[in-house]
Amino acid sequence: MMKKIQTWILAILCFQQISFGQSFNNFPVTTQKPPLHAKHWMAITGKPLAATSGAMIFSKGGNAIDASCAMLASTCTMWDVLSWGGETQALIYNPKTKKVIAINAMGVAPTGATADFFKNKGMKYPPEYGPLAATTPGTPGGLLTMLAEYGTMSLKQVLEPAMQLAAGYPIEGQTANSIEKGKDKIKEWPYSKKVFLTHPGEKREAPDAGEIFVQKDLLATLQKLVDTETAALKKGKNRKEAIYAAYDRFYKGDIAKEIARSTQEQGGLITENDMANWKVKIEEPLMTTYKGIEVYKMQQWTQGPVFLQALNMLENFDLKGMGYNSSRYVHTLYQTMNLAFADRDFYYGDPAFAPEEPMKGLLSKEYAKERIKQINWERNDPKVLPGDPYPFEGKTNPYTQQIKSWGEFQASAIHKNQKPDEKFLEEFTAGTTSVEAADAEGWVVSITPSGGWVPACIAGNTGIGLSQRMQSFVLDPRENPFNVVEPGKRPRVTLTPSLALKDGKPFLSFAKQAGDEQDQLLLQFFLNMVEFGMTVQEATEAPSFKTLQMYASFGAHEKIPGGLILNEAMPDWTRKELSRMGYSNTYQPRTSGPINAIYFDWIHGSMWGGSSNHGEDYGIGW
Repeated sequence: MMKKIQTWILAILCFQQISFGQSFNNFPVTTQKPPLHAKHWMAITGKPLAATSGAMIFSKGGNAIDASCAMLASTCTMWDVLSWGGETQALIYNPKTKKVIAINAMGVAPTGATADFFKNKGMKYPPEYGPLAATTPGTPGGLLTMLAEYGTMSLKQVLEPAMQLAAGYPIEGQTANSIEKGKDKIKEWPYSKKVFLTHPGEKREAPDAGEIFVQKDLLATLQKLVDTETAALKKGKNRKEAIYAAYDRFYKGDIAKEIARSTQEQGGLITENDMANWKVKIEEPLMTTYKGIEVYKMQQWTQGPVFLQALNMLENFDLKGMGYNSSRYVHTLYQTMNLAFADRDFYYGDPAFAPEEPMKGLLSKEYAKERIKQINWERNDPKVLPGDPYPFEGKTNPYTQQIKSWGEFQASAIHKNQKPDEKFLEEFTAGTTSVEAADAEGWVVSITPSGGWVPACIAGNTGIGLSQRMQSFVLDPRENPFNVVEPGKRPRVTLTPSLALKDGKPFLSFAKQAGDEQDQLLLQFFLNMVEFGMTVQEATEAPSFKTLQMYASFGAHEKIPGGLILNEAMPDWTRKELSRMGYSNTYQPRTSGPINAIYFDWIHGSMWGGSSNHGEDYGIGW
């Protein structure tokens, strides 16, 4: 009985806390982590040392682009669930043009990476780990492009904190323990073994927490980039040209040769031509409006449009009137997200390759109104199918018959248990960190970089961990005709930075880690602020829920129909009501993140920073 009373008190406290938001920010509410306040700049990312690197750059006069590049470089060097050989997705608000632009620095499938290649190896999907999981490295190109086009500092200045870290830093327990946990896999790759296992043959072969972790090869690679920039400047090149000289050395010079050579030596496919032909894309983001707020996401090679589709549907409901985290509210969001994720799982892919994704239809407000007519308001629908957006583009859907049989074809991907086990959750939430930065000039940056997480296959003597993003492709067009692996193609990824504008000015910059959880938790975070008036820190800590009914983008690509992860603070009556509606409930003590975000307070001319109360995410403001 006492436990039930405690649960009810927790639920009441949670509701009371979220009842006092931005409009009542003088009321003395308590969050586990303090909100950040800043007038001049804000830097938030996945590790305290990496956030410090952003602060170092700001303190030397850099702008938000410079600082975000420094944080990105530091998180890669610290293996914050990513490495230098991974991928970078960024949204940038440019105060000079008052526009949001997107940086597409996702690597591509290498030469020879065809569906038949993997099928002939007996694979249902490209592998989770190793050289055959690797797309071409994208993060170095993304960082160099952002810095060259929108930054103010030299590459040498921006890479200085990361280079100091590569020379030796006290490794955190979280990363060190990940190395120990993955050491059997690490031992399969000679260059990884050399870097990660600092105590070979001992009971614990990984570094200890707090041990000075040195990466000589990575430091040498970063030094090559800086040396190339310095040489170009001495020849009379300007700042931008000198940074692009470093870009060319990475993708067309000796670094590229070593990446290609060592990847092939270890059984991978990346060639020198794959490296040389890859390019960063500066794109137009996708956008929808929610109650007058402009919300921006990356294009359909990410899962970002799911967020926009969900907002289009939810705009038709009185969410606030339902009550925060009531069974009605949870059911409405869950069913709405299921509809959007079913569309993601079938229609999203690289727009540079045929067939053309029906994004105009998927993002139309009319399609959203039609889609919500399919919601069963009494029970969960475990067999939700992709919709038909083509009529909303004035076209006929060529996949009507395929969609009818889609559920049957996907039945083999249903997780054998109704409850998520450790392996399922590990695949569902794989990888990623986030970087958020803003400055007084008006630059705003939201980045969700990833790839090359531990256990990573390191590319020869470069010190660079290769991406594992190939696993997000499919091999059978019956599953998703838009996301079948092809050489030169980008996989449909989970990575999804977010920016929102209100009244033509930045309103919110937000992102999070954890694979398929990203957009569903970011959606709830956004609604926490917009519908329930929470402060940005309250919104990052508030208890959320997670749907497991979409197909995971990693590993075995499984799903759990009706799978619902709730916060332990959820009261018994809500738990029972959701169970009655067909949900299979499991519980976690913290369910909100880690989300990192910056809110722009135009009334007071300041910034609020928020960072979830679990994980190692950290921010600094001034």
